Amino acid sequence: MNQTLHLQKLSVGTETVADLAAWQNRKGAQNDLPYHITRMWPKRADEILDGGSMYWVIKGSLQCRQRIVRFDEVFGSDGIRRCAIILDPELVRVAPTLKRPFQGWRYLKSSDAPVDLPKGREAEEPLPEALNAALAEIGLL
Repeated sequence: MNQTLHLQKLSVGTETVADLAAWQNRKGAQNDLPYHITRMWPKRADEILDGGSMYWVIKGSLQCRQRIVRFDEVFGSDGIRRCAIILDPELVRVAPTLKRPFQGWRYLKSSDAPVDLPKGREAEEPLPEALNAALAEIGLL
């Protein structure tokens, strides 16, 4: 039996979860759903499509996730095959978890994924970056 697997991706240029939502709305949608296009097709797609999410790293920490609906094959203007990661429009806030910068996307095991914030807490202002880092360093986040 497969364990659900997730992806994590840096949201370059966004400062907040609201910025990510606005960027996805400006950029358009693939069949009315937000998407992210990448060169690499996940080799473990079946595990991801079994309930996996895209966890977004914003300003150095995982801050939200979107359920991955499917993967679509798309071709760029250069004729190169790419993968469109089709996402559920709902951005679910998660407990902020520090992440070092990386390129592309990375797999994220369910056991390493941060928990969703309880309903009602998603509108809270995030902690200042320095405080968030200090709390994560001592294991309180």
